[in-house]
Amino acid sequence: MAREKQPEAVGDAEGAPGRSYQEQLDFLNAIAQPLASRKLTRRLYKCIRKAAKHKQIRRGVKEVQKFINKGEKGITVLAGDTQPIDVYCHIPIMCEDRSLPYAYVPSKSDLGAAAGSKRPTCVILVKPHEEYQETYQECLAEVEALPLPL
Repeated sequence: MAREKQPEAVGDAEGAPGRSYQEQLDFLNAIAQPLASRKLTRRLYKCIRKAAKHKQIRRGVKEVQKFINKGEKGITVLAGDTQPIDVYCHIPIMCEDRSLPYAYVPSKSDLGAAAGSKRPTCVILVKPHEEYQETYQECLAEVEALPLPL
């Protein structure tokens, strides 16, 4: 019986299987600011899917940190439900120091799925590319418009 319900819950672009955007907000950690709206979250996932198709993403704390230090440009997307926060709490500071836009999305499992991985991931750097330039520019403008935490 549980197997019949699973396919309809999976594949929801806005949330983890069985969980809506609002339900995911209950699991956010204390530093998840600025948080992307539901609409922006969907756009970011779409942009990440396109970037993953063209191999234009950096996935995971170590890899993202390495390429931020090297001066690579892009949008940094962090998962708001990562525990413990010590794992990646230095990434937003690195982004601010290098004037890179960043935003939090509610779910690390959705972030991993958007990147084409079966495993959850807590941070992704989306690099610009001409194949999805329009989607990237929309996301970039909205992420830059988000207010930074104090």
